[in-house]
Amino acid sequence: MKRKASIKRKTRETEIEVELTLDGSGTCDAQTGVPFFDHLLDSFSRHGFFDLKVRATGDLEVDQHHTVEDVGIVLGQALREAVGDGSGLARFGSSRVPMADVLVQVDLDLSNRPYLVYGVALSRDWVGQFDAALVEDFLYALTTNGGVDLHVQLVYGHNVHHSVEAIFKGLGRALDQATQTDPRLEGALSTKGSL
Repeated sequence: MKRKASIKRKTRETEIEVELTLDGSGTCDAQTGVPFFDHLLDSFSRHGFFDLKVRATGDLEVDQHHTVEDVGIVLGQALREAVGDGSGLARFGSSRVPMADVLVQVDLDLSNRPYLVYGVALSRDWVGQFDAALVEDFLYALTTNGGVDLHVQLVYGHNVHHSVEAIFKGLGRALDQATQTDPRLEGALSTKGSL
């Protein structure tokens, strides 16, 4: 049985629908109205082997913030639902992703104790029409709603496109590791007995 979730959220600012399948093949159909953000979600999905569908409409005439952050909220909720109580999960994942001049390190724990450490200093905020400063807001929303302890470090590099794309690739790869199941586990991997 595939571990999946479908979540919808509607506010005065955005309307978001996310379908996430953890045991997928890496297919992504993201339509957020923010093309570079769609590209980042595709990178996350492909490198995590998740099947992901995102439909988002938002007040882009104001700015991209509400759309990007709210997709993070709903994706986090879908992740939390798809992993359930955490029974059998490997729980931890790590990934180092090089992309030309850039090296990014992503480490995470599906601990149900959300926390974000974002050690990324970008040389500028924009990649074309995309506000790259919103990556941190997206990750904060994802971790808070997904119960993820996430640490992201830009080890080195200056190209902003490469930096944020490597973050999304690394997130996908680390999350793929963390959502794998281990047949040796009964229940959650925790000294507490549950996450």
